[in-house]
Amino acid sequence: QMQLVESGGGLVQAGGSLRLSCAASGRTFSTSAMGWFRQAPGKEREFVAAIRWSGNIVYAESVKGRFTISRDNAKNTVYLQMNSLKPEDTAVYYCAADTSTTQALGDLITSRVYNYWGQGTQVTVSS
Repeated sequence: QMQLVESGGGLVQAGGSLRLSCAASGRTFSTSAMGWFRQAPGKEREFVAAIRWSGNIVYAESVKGRFTISRDNAKNTVYLQMNSLKPEDTAVYYCAADTSTTQALGDLITSRVYNYWGQGTQVTVSS
């Protein structure tokens, strides 16, 4: 079992920055792939970024160059640093874990490979 708790969301002006955190319980964090997804009102959940246990990273094209995913295995925490925020980044951001250790990096853009999800944290970017 793994529990994920996101924090760090809030209201920010366009061009601003936020850092999301996702604290994980359980001993499998260090070998799990971790991902961030987001869902805007009326839209489907979409992939944002993911990081494998090895440190390999993949980003959605829409956030590449603005967002940075990282992990601290000693703290069982994954982060999403979001810079140059835009109004279209407004969404509920979810943290997810894939404990299988078998997924290829490219597979991590798909929500179905993740077996644990957090409750989400709201990010609102005003224009």
